[in-house]
Amino acid sequence: MTKKTFGPQPWLYPNPTVLVGTTVNGKPNVATFAWSGVTGGEPPTVSVGVRHSRYTLEGILQNRAFSLNIPAENLVAEADYCGMVSGRERDKIADCGFTVSYGKTAGAPLIAECPVNLECQVVHLLDVGVHTLIIGKVVEAHVEETCLTEGMPDIEKIQPIIYSRGKTPKYNNVGRLIGTPFIAGLELRDKYVKGSGA
Repeated sequence: MTKKTFGPQPWLYPNPTVLVGTTVNGKPNVATFAWSGVTGGEPPTVSVGVRHSRYTLEGILQNRAFSLNIPAENLVAEADYCGMVSGRERDKIADCGFTVSYGKTAGAPLIAECPVNLECQVVHLLDVGVHTLIIGKVVEAHVEETCLTEGMPDIEKIQPIIYSRGKTPKYNNVGRLIGTPFIAGLELRDKYVKGSGA
């Protein structure tokens, strides 16, 4: 297999598209980010990388709080718009017709139109070059009931937007089911590990 090298690149696929909710100078704001992920389970923590110059970072620093809102496929235009325009110039929440609510966390506006909302309190800030890596402890998770299967979130019902970098950046949806975690690898585990005491 022949591979081409590209030098250092943060190409970890896929990148979820999230709307980060903040309160800046008392006003709710939302911005789109694709550099976000899970950082831990106990306590549940998530991360987002925000450039130092971003309006969003001002709100995070002011309140030590933010929300991660997961837009569904039907919000692709709004999600794209919120990544192109600064909250310094436009009220993106009004422009997109979003409904804002608050849960347990002051300073972390939730976007009702997004099927999943995570309220987060900042636990770590790390300067990583042109970005600040924000680690947030999830203090509450909200999931639209129509996006549950047997009481748990279902990615196929949530329909998250996936961002992909390349010559031409793309938004994709979730693809076909290819396996079940902790079942897909059972045959290999049984072949190599079972009975070994591992």
